[in-house]
Amino acid sequence: MLGALPSPGLTGRRSVLAALGVAAAALRPLLCGLPGCRAPRRGLGQEPRQHPDSRLQLRLPEAAEAARLVLERARSSPPLRRFIACPDLARAVHASLECGPARGPEPVVLECEPGPGVLTRTLLNAGARVVALESDRAFLPDLQSLENSLHGQLEVVYCDFFRLDPLGCGSMKPPAMYSEKLFENLGILTVPWTADVPVKIIGFLPQKKERNTLWKLIFVMYERSSIYRYGRIELNMFVSEKEYKVLTAKPGELRSYQALSVLWQTACEIQLLHMEPWSSFLTNSKTRGLAIPKSTLLPNDHLCLVRMTPQRNLFTGGMTTTNSSTFILMVKQCLAKRKSKLIDRLNSWSPGSGSKLLRELEIPENIITGNLYPEEYRRLFEAMEHSKEFSQSWLYDEVLENNRNINF
Repeated sequence: MLGALPSPGLTGRRSVLAALGVAAAALRPLLCGLPGCRAPRRGLGQEPRQHPDSRLQLRLPEAAEAARLVLERARSSPPLRRFIACPDLARAVHASLECGPARGPEPVVLECEPGPGVLTRTLLNAGARVVALESDRAFLPDLQSLENSLHGQLEVVYCDFFRLDPLGCGSMKPPAMYSEKLFENLGILTVPWTADVPVKIIGFLPQKKERNTLWKLIFVMYERSSIYRYGRIELNMFVSEKEYKVLTAKPGELRSYQALSVLWQTACEIQLLHMEPWSSFLTNSKTRGLAIPKSTLLPNDHLCLVRMTPQRNLFTGGMTTTNSSTFILMVKQCLAKRKSKLIDRLNSWSPGSGSKLLRELEIPENIITGNLYPEEYRRLFEAMEHSKEFSQSWLYDEVLENNRNINF
């Protein structure tokens, strides 16, 4: 739960949205700085391109060879990771990603945790320029040898993408680092939010931190901090089928329609690029087990390659980087109980104001929070931002109980 808001006995005007904003401010240290990675070398995408047919094609390791490589390099108790080991699967993934030579500037491709590099080589063979972010030193020698043979098409960095800008400040060693330093060293420049996608990121969401990672990413996207300082960064991530169902759930699907559903659908265009059974992927488990996460309420038989492209118009209308974290907390509170009436939630924030607000927005007064569309949540938020009634309202203490124990 989140921290307690000021009681109604305090002096001054108490806005429901300002109150949420106070709690949101406590969450802003989600991402804080780290030391640098490597000295600047060049700006990616600036070298002349070659057509993929004009260069020698890299040999792709067979699945058994990749499996042997992973097992040889696995530590005694490594964090669970999955890899693409089959060349045919790598080619299918590449076809879905649409990464390769194109006219004009093309996005930088960041591949997270390439491991044996089967997908890496597939992308390189197609003419893409790739930055490989690898957090396990055991895989670095092979990747760096490949880097040295390609004259600028591949850049290898000792880095854990999912540990960029961790909570807390101060000195820290790679593979954790500042996103600012990483992007600076790679020559990636900030572009306007409405510009084309400057960077495509490819990888697997960490299985044990999948939900937390989705929350962290959505928070920094709405605040345009961390990687999103540089523009509309496109994520192409393998996620579990159950989390994909949550991301794309529709109103009325009360088992899966959650705050994450509304927030991601509001912020991004979400596309399913590919579905693959868990058994198609290699793990670094010493037992070679599949380690499939359990799911009782939602199907979870596949890994889903999902493209999440931020909307150009996300920061238009009443949505800004200043109040967007307030929108996140409003949605979380509304969908904490998906069968509760929306008007009751509104009246708890500003007694007697809910009916008028819903009539203005042409939303039925008897609607439950789990039946409201993402675009309606955004309209509701923007209307509350401009409402005199809500600017003078206060929230009950139960809304945000303890911001120190927030659990994404």
